[in-house]
Amino acid sequence: MANAADIGLILLTSIPILLAIGVPISVSMGIGSVLAMATIFSFDRMAITAAQRIFAGVNSFSLLAIPFFVLAGTIMTTGGIARRLINFAKALICFIPGALIQTNIVANMLFGAISGSGVAAAAAIGGAMGPQQKDDGYDPKFAAAANIASAPAGMLIPPSNTFIIYSLASGGASVAALFVAGYIPGILWGIACMVPAIFFARKAGYKSERLADFKTNFKTTIDAIPALMMIVIVVGGIISGIFTPTEASCIAVVYVTILSFLYKTITIKMIPEFLLQTVKTTSMIIFMIGVSAIMGWIMAYAQIPNIIASSLLSVTDSPILIMIIMNLIMLLLGCVMDPTPAILIFAPIFLPIATSLGFDPVHFGVLMVFNLCIGTITPPVGPIMFVGCKIADLKIEDVVKPLLPFFLILVALLMAVTFIPELSLGLPKAAGLIR
Repeated sequence: MANAADIGLILLTSIPILLAIGVPISVSMGIGSVLAMATIFSFDRMAITAAQRIFAGVNSFSLLAIPFFVLAGTIMTTGGIARRLINFAKALICFIPGALIQTNIVANMLFGAISGSGVAAAAAIGGAMGPQQKDDGYDPKFAAAANIASAPAGMLIPPSNTFIIYSLASGGASVAALFVAGYIPGILWGIACMVPAIFFARKAGYKSERLADFKTNFKTTIDAIPALMMIVIVVGGIISGIFTPTEASCIAVVYVTILSFLYKTITIKMIPEFLLQTVKTTSMIIFMIGVSAIMGWIMAYAQIPNIIASSLLSVTDSPILIMIIMNLIMLLLGCVMDPTPAILIFAPIFLPIATSLGFDPVHFGVLMVFNLCIGTITPPVGPIMFVGCKIADLKIEDVVKPLLPFFLILVALLMAVTFIPELSLGLPKAAGLIR
């Protein structure tokens, strides 16, 4: 039987090798974990233990929220909601220089907050705004960069699947508290993206647009209210205790389905396709959660979290430096990994270190998601970057330079969220969700 060091070495070397040869990350996690487990148990016992770990990992009532929120987001993408949110956002901020880019940013915040998906926001809002921006003479590279940079805001503003996954990986952090904690950082993310856009618009000579008359703005607001009410119903119901996050996800599906039928933008024939897309997305997430449970068990056996914690604490005993180091590690992880596997793998490792330094698990959850959201717009993985470039028909290298000012201001905001806990914890405390 191998010792803990050998087990950890097998785990930490096999997964990168498998990833390097092109094996999908979830399969790499599973194979690497099974190889490490094979050094401990016989084949029969290994198979039984792995199956038990997978079942225990996915046997969570709160995980049922994920497929329903994914389904709600899928319906919304083609349900006519994006156009109404764009019109509402334009009515709100048309007086700011570079109005169409600012509209893109605000609409991404609104759509992402309702759908919970940064990728969906970049595709739906960017796809609708791109032709308008092109017709008005906007630089397509900077417009695409603004769309990409602002899309992850919806991953912080609830409802958010990433917070549900973090709740599971953290061992029980309150989903309701995490949802509420994401509001201020998510809104600040959007505002931060508006700042470079204003400077660029003034430099390029983009003007603001004329305010529409009261009647037009009133109609636009009325059209958007039903879509915006989903946030009020879902999050308000969770905070007030009327229903759980899982029940809220079901209500979200019913609500957006009825709304889309009333808008006459979907038909009964489209529902099987929505369900198929949801199954494809959810199955990947759930499979990853299952195999990460095996890996978590192996890491605990090999005491990998304790080794990493000891290594960090041996470098410095300054909480500020340790948190900066962890932020840097998570930023780098976000560049090469999707948020879901990164949370599942590294939340159990970093959370004990953060709590030992006095950080609240909810606060750390916001930090982790914030870091990984930056990763979604950063090469080489950057799923939102790839979607945004595809929608704008641009190459990755075309938007890297325009993205730099957004990236710098978001990293500065990350530092503020890290060292000003009330930005994350103020609202949950006020709502009585945490002490």
